[in-house]
Amino acid sequence: MNALPERQQEDCSGFWLSWREAGYGRAVILLHGISSGSASWVKQFSDRALIAGHRLIAWDAPGYGGSAALPVAESKASAYANALAALVAELELEQPLIVGHSLGALIGSAYAAAYPTGLSGLVLADPAQGYATAPTEKRQQVYDQRKQMIETLGPQGYGEQRAAALLREGADQQDIAWVRSGMQQLNPLGFLSAAWMLANDDITQYLSRYRGPLQVWCGSDDRITPPQGVATLAQQQGARMRLIEAAGHASYLDAPMVFNRYLQDVTGAIQP
Repeated sequence: MNALPERQQEDCSGFWLSWREAGYGRAVILLHGISSGSASWVKQFSDRALIAGHRLIAWDAPGYGGSAALPVAESKASAYANALAALVAELELEQPLIVGHSLGALIGSAYAAAYPTGLSGLVLADPAQGYATAPTEKRQQVYDQRKQMIETLGPQGYGEQRAAALLREGADQQDIAWVRSGMQQLNPLGFLSAAWMLANDDITQYLSRYRGPLQVWCGSDDRITPPQGVATLAQQQGARMRLIEAAGHASYLDAPMVFNRYLQDVTGAIQP
């Protein structure tokens, strides 16, 4: 993999956060999923055409990378969104495009709901929708399953067991290794906080309060958030659905050329 921008860290109005950034132009904030971090966006940072016209910023969510955990372990997406707003203010960004992948889509939606004038548009890539509307038993299962895996296997074993599942069948071994490396750097406490949020929050409550530009993307071979469920979400929200062919859940890694072209398209369609 190509070199990543160095991680930066700052106290952002009481939130100690880390992020990576490169490029100049329209600000695009990349929000990673539950098993990832800012380094997961390596193929976006290494795309010279994308960097030439955009200021790419990939954060480490609270409890990930160099970012401190939220003060309340069992926090919903709105608390993560407040941390994101602090980063936006710290970097003096004017209406960035928010791109949330998987659990990052839930955080991005919460940010859009709370700060509707603080973004130019929202992209939900392979979105995790949350389980708040599911029966109690299902919500507990979602959390307990992840808790057992991270406590039993540790980040090292978790990465060994789960990395390939984020990508398409027959994925590039280098891509699998990159996903595995990211998983093996997880902070178990930060991961568990995010797992609680996944089990107890719901993306639709946030999207119902957002009226700005919205697109929903999904890898055609996504086995974690399958296209059918993602298409239903897009239809419910009246949003454009774009399929990314030959890509699994980590569509930005499996099919970066298509993913990055979609990014160029959406930023070009949004007026400054």
